[in-house]
Amino acid sequence: MAKWTPTHEAPEPLEGPVVATITGGTILWFVLFLVQLPFYGWFDDHGHAWWVWTCLAGAGLGLIGIWYVRGRDAAIKRAAAAAGDDTSGTTDEGRNRA
Repeated sequence: MAKWTPTHEAPEPLEGPVVATITGGTILWFVLFLVQLPFYGWFDDHGHAWWVWTCLAGAGLGLIGIWYVRGRDAAIKRAAAAAGDDTSGTTDEGRNRA
């Protein structure tokens, strides 16, 4: 069987409000945890206690996600700023060598 190769380049990835999206999802998971917490006894009696803990795990992992995407966003902005500074064509090293 022949290996499939694409005939065109892949499109650029879409960049959206990633930090806001992850923050919103984290808040949603935590709210779901708080809403289910008063009914923990019912969930436990029916074998669904994992629903409550899944929401708490989602909120906890969301906090890690917020930390990660904020760092990623800051790194992208630093790289864009550095690329904008270097567009003059020459650097201090280039001037010294010339």
